[in-house]
Amino acid sequence: MAFDAQGEASDEALMVLYANGDRHAALALTRRVTPRVLAYAARLLSGDRAEAEDVAQETMLRLWRVAPEWRQGETKVTTWAYRVATNLCIDRQRARGRRRQTALDDAPEVADGAPGAEGQLIEAGRIAALEAALADLPERQRQAVVLRHLEGMTNPEIAAIMEIGVEAVESLTARGKRALSALLAGRKEALGYEDDGHAG
Repeated sequence: MAFDAQGEASDEALMVLYANGDRHAALALTRRVTPRVLAYAARLLSGDRAEAEDVAQETMLRLWRVAPEWRQGETKVTTWAYRVATNLCIDRQRARGRRRQTALDDAPEVADGAPGAEGQLIEAGRIAALEAALADLPERQRQAVVLRHLEGMTNPEIAAIMEIGVEAVESLTARGKRALSALLAGRKEALGYEDDGHAG
């Protein structure tokens, strides 16, 4: 298959092409999958970019190792990749045995007197508060909430990634959302949201 046509190929077709020796297929698939896995891992790891990059790299290495045995139609490449990344993140969290809180140093630097500096600081505060609240959720709730509401996956896709039933996904997501709301309650004004009765 010509490299230009690979933009139209499914992830699964690219895996088969790579398994058959097409290095361009691997490049195309890497460009598609790696950014999504990296963003997902960063959210599960409380914004630790270095660890998330390690997880994304290890996930892709494992993907290339299984390529020769890949059976099209059994699972989606992204489902497989998210499942591996989830397990790698869990391993890292357990190994370090602590939760990392979002530090002030993680907020983007803003030039003194720059236009919109206050708005940028408020937005950085919102992101930091969300990341910190996500970090405080139980592990499985955090995974379900991130996959559903930040990665935009369907409940059946999440069920496949987490290897649980769809009803369990719905329960985890609902409990996670309630816990996030409770963790962020009372912080609307501090985060620059007007308290107008709507969820912030």
